[in-house]
Amino acid sequence: MNKTRCKWCNPTNPLYVLYHDTEWGVPNFDDHYLFEMLILESFQAGLSWECILNKRNDFEKSYDYFDIDKIILYDDNKIKKLLKNKKIIRNRLKIKASIHNAKIFKIIQEEFGSFYNYLETFVGEEIRYELGKTTNDLSDQISNDLQKRGMKFVGSITIYSYLQAIGVVYSHDRNCFLYKNS
Repeated sequence: MNKTRCKWCNPTNPLYVLYHDTEWGVPNFDDHYLFEMLILESFQAGLSWECILNKRNDFEKSYDYFDIDKIILYDDNKIKKLLKNKKIIRNRLKIKASIHNAKIFKIIQEEFGSFYNYLETFVGEEIRYELGKTTNDLSDQISNDLQKRGMKFVGSITIYSYLQAIGVVYSHDRNCFLYKNS
């Protein structure tokens, strides 16, 4: 029996179906995961999530399995190597921003004890159930704060997608087999 999924999920892409069914919207507040998703979401800006998801394994390998302590040390040679890697998004601004954002992410971890503790100052422990939005007051607040701290490619739409991905905002379509409203 075929399951009805959210309209954005390409049913012919097994990676996308697996992501939709097992990961998207599932609360995961592990800092390593939060960092990975922030990097991937920032690369998504202007592109489709399916494009990023199809390159996720290559991003993981190219970005030292999202080891923040390695990424914050990336230099011009590593940037050149990333720019030559046809398996990832080769946007110079996004690559440089990912390294810069890693440094800020690390500072936030040190300031708050974890990135999740930082997010909790905005979110609390409540999951929001919303449909049909691309931003909300929460994504606006977090985006503004991250930008004030110097992060790039973290506009409100990107942060809203991030919050959906990590399970802070639950947005499965009404006809999706995973839909719930509380």
